[in-house]
Amino acid sequence: MELGRVTEYVPRAVTDEERNAAVLAPVAVRDGEPHLVFTKRADHLGEHAGQMSFPGGGREPSDEDLLATALREADEEIGLGPDEADVVGRLDDIRTTTRYAVSPFVARVPDRQYTPDEREVAEIAVLPVSGLVDPDNYENERREHPQYGEAIVHFFRVDGYTVWGATARILVQLLELATDWRAPETIDRVLDPDADVGRR
Repeated sequence: MELGRVTEYVPRAVTDEERNAAVLAPVAVRDGEPHLVFTKRADHLGEHAGQMSFPGGGREPSDEDLLATALREADEEIGLGPDEADVVGRLDDIRTTTRYAVSPFVARVPDRQYTPDEREVAEIAVLPVSGLVDPDNYENERREHPQYGEAIVHFFRVDGYTVWGATARILVQLLELATDWRAPETIDRVLDPDADVGRR
């Protein structure tokens, strides 16, 4: 991964949503190859239960800024100390259907055993970038959202895990910036507006 491209990138900010949040996309080198550290959210959580995500959450009044939010949440959720994260840059803010503006930060982190906070995290998954950019592991679909209009939903299926939703949108930009991978322009399927839009 060419993380220098992330460092040089000037991100677009979202400033008109009701709430702010931040996530950390941790990059660890394992066996000489870059991997990304994901969490699988606990099944009992009300929002996005069971989904794959990057460590992160809502900004607290005590957070100095959104980077502080991302680092605090990574510490709380997987035990990554703030001094262990070498933050290299920030990606575009994204909007979520829950009315958050999410600021994603990218950091190099040690390849070690991380400890999930069982209250929020069911599992920690360290997935190889080589698997995420493999065309056989990617598909997409077009959906019509009542509020945001037409949207392309990305799915990355690696090692038995499926990364989709807001996390996949962040992942697409990270991979397009830091690798030669590009999201295909072809659409694999179009979801019927009346269909169940839960996890596929």
